[in-house]
Amino acid sequence: MNVSNADHSVSPPRVEVPRDYNAAHDLLSRNAGHPLKAAYIDAASSEVLTYGQLAERSHRFANGLRRLGIAPESRLLLCMHDTLDWPVVFLGSILAGVVPVAVNTLLTPRDLEFLLRDSRAQTLVVSDALLAAFEGWLGQVDTLRQVVVTGDRAAPTDRHLSLADLLNGADGAPHAHPTCADDTCFWLYSSGSTGTPKGTVHLHSHLIQTAELYGRGVLGIQASDVVFSAAKLFFAYGLGNALTFPVSVGATTVLMAARPTPADVFRVLTTHKPTIFYGVPTLYAALLADLARPARDQLTLRVCASAGEALPAEIGRKWRDLFGCDILDGIGSTEMLHIFLSNRPGHVRYGTTGLAVPGYRLRIVGDDGQECPVGEIGELQISGPSAAIQYWNHREKTKATFAGEWTRSGDKYTVDADGYYTYGGRSDDMLKVSGIYVSPFEVEATLMQHPSVLECAVIGTPDADGLVKTKAFVVFKPGQSAGEDELKLFVKDRLAPYKYPRAIEVLAELPKTATGKIQRFRLRERERAAG
Repeated sequence: MNVSNADHSVSPPRVEVPRDYNAAHDLLSRNAGHPLKAAYIDAASSEVLTYGQLAERSHRFANGLRRLGIAPESRLLLCMHDTLDWPVVFLGSILAGVVPVAVNTLLTPRDLEFLLRDSRAQTLVVSDALLAAFEGWLGQVDTLRQVVVTGDRAAPTDRHLSLADLLNGADGAPHAHPTCADDTCFWLYSSGSTGTPKGTVHLHSHLIQTAELYGRGVLGIQASDVVFSAAKLFFAYGLGNALTFPVSVGATTVLMAARPTPADVFRVLTTHKPTIFYGVPTLYAALLADLARPARDQLTLRVCASAGEALPAEIGRKWRDLFGCDILDGIGSTEMLHIFLSNRPGHVRYGTTGLAVPGYRLRIVGDDGQECPVGEIGELQISGPSAAIQYWNHREKTKATFAGEWTRSGDKYTVDADGYYTYGGRSDDMLKVSGIYVSPFEVEATLMQHPSVLECAVIGTPDADGLVKTKAFVVFKPGQSAGEDELKLFVKDRLAPYKYPRAIEVLAELPKTATGKIQRFRLRERERAAG
């Protein structure tokens, strides 16, 4: 069937954003009518931040920045744990016209130094527990003017200011800097799953576009919801989950500063009773493998979402069987800010990434630059209102990724006649075995069905003749194992014979970014080093 995959693009609804527009002012003003409602709950202490307090503290932070002489359009590096201070700093920066640059809290001091220098931030706001990662070299960054430290142990010093003192020294008079919808609003750095992180620049209009198109349009989020995102706020996925979407409708969000272990995640789900939960495939797998998991009637979930990597079908089915709630697998990116392709409530097809999110158009393009027919694999490209405008200081990469109205995802996909898209791996991960393309993800998804496999990754390695063959790296569930021949036969019985992994290596863990994405390029580097 030679039908263009463009037939499955959705006629996009329009979200009208006025030209004179400040994203933080919009989000906060939507909740002026219920100042006593809980906006955020700290999972560890159960401390509540109401919508009235969120607005006042955000304006205090904005006025505090003005008092310090921090100019609009300058950058502020935000390296903070997910506490009640995070949304205050992020929204307060935007109110002041300052551009927050949210960064990964799990990076090394060397990586953090690169991001601070690369962004040329004038201000650093950092959690007290993370300050040590910066202390050795802060005085050597010429662009940095002010360091603000947050947390219970934060105290003013000769060099640093505590967030508490900054807020106490400023008034809460509401004043939003006069920005427009097309002004730079914030940056996020790409996760580095394929190499060096890149500063991705987003506009004021982008936050509300994702909230309306995915938050309302797919999840159906509403004021009565309680939400919990295991993905942290510095991650594009987590930013929408735990800030933009709930604040846009007046919902309540539970924040957890700690790493999301299965025990802590289940504690939040049973104690605070979220109705919407956002995770990533590796976390869902770990939750399912936890023998101490709670019973279905202890949870109140109505919607679960997954992104970051494609969700293996087996994980989705097991989760639904155990907890009576589907996982809506979707794909987004730092470049597009949030999810643009997703399964929908009541229309889930496990093993696919679902349908185009209303407001976004999708197409699949082959190596020849032409759109692929239905069923043929190619690169997924996206057109939508939340696309970043550039990578900071990466002109050539910007031109390669943002091609006119289309953003190149770097992901291989196929689409069926019903408009459902199926992931085929990263463009740079696709393998050609015996002259035929093999999707590593297809092999991984099959291995994941084996009862002993917790997670896995598949790459291509050259054999003695220099021909590419597939190799799988497998992590077993605690206390379980399987032989190499057993796993190979398991794949052979379910896929075409040429797709089975020719070699299988067992690892204690897979290399990942701090946001949970498997770094297959690290596995390829490992193989090259081994020789």
